[in-house]
Amino acid sequence: MSAPLLDLSGKTALVTGGSRGVGRATALLLARAGADVGIAYQSSHDRAERTVADLEALGASAFARAGDLALRDEVEAFVDEGVQRFGGIDIVVGNHGVWPPDDVALADMDDARWRRTMAVNLDSVFHLCRAAARCIRDDGRIVLVSSTAGQRGEAFHGDYAASKGAMISLVKGFCVELGPRGVTVNSVAPGWIDTEMAHPAFEGGERERIAGAIPLKRIATADDVAGPIVFLCSELGRHVTGEILNVNGGAVLVG
Repeated sequence: MSAPLLDLSGKTALVTGGSRGVGRATALLLARAGADVGIAYQSSHDRAERTVADLEALGASAFARAGDLALRDEVEAFVDEGVQRFGGIDIVVGNHGVWPPDDVALADMDDARWRRTMAVNLDSVFHLCRAAARCIRDDGRIVLVSSTAGQRGEAFHGDYAASKGAMISLVKGFCVELGPRGVTVNSVAPGWIDTEMAHPAFEGGERERIAGAIPLKRIATADDVAGPIVFLCSELGRHVTGEILNVNGGAVLVG
């Protein structure tokens, strides 16, 4: 019998924001494909512990580390722990981030909101990519979760859109730097996802309006996004690098 197409047996992976939502779904799918997985999370301790238990039930070696990924030392400590526990890293998925739900025009946005969004969504990704570049094995995979907002902007959420747009630019340069080692660097750009981060935007009938504006007429689940991420981490995606894979039901093409 031939090996599964998405066979990651013997591979090791790190997933940030891995205790819930897209991060948890990605971690579990990586484990189902055979990888050992470490997750980073900020405060959801019970969820992180449940995720580790679920990963281990799938046969993976797993760990969880808490920390504020806006801080360089916390990011580097997570990557270092992965190297120490697994002996090396093959896959890094940068999934963490913040979307401030309040609508604020750029003219009214204070420095604190701007800086916090940039620290969590962009500075932390720089720290993660730098740490990954120093330890990831040849032929490794790096996937960053951006957003359609980074491609077309988002009024009243200029901080979020700018941080995700910068992430997309980072991917396009970083892939060239790591290409000679066979390491691919890509981004998955979701639209609306049915996760806790987006729930404030779904109140008051907005869920139906948002779904109706998507060509596929549905809001993505976390699993809808995890699948494309794991594809990019597999041998099936070995010649894809520097790409932004849209996972939005066609929403980026309308309105």
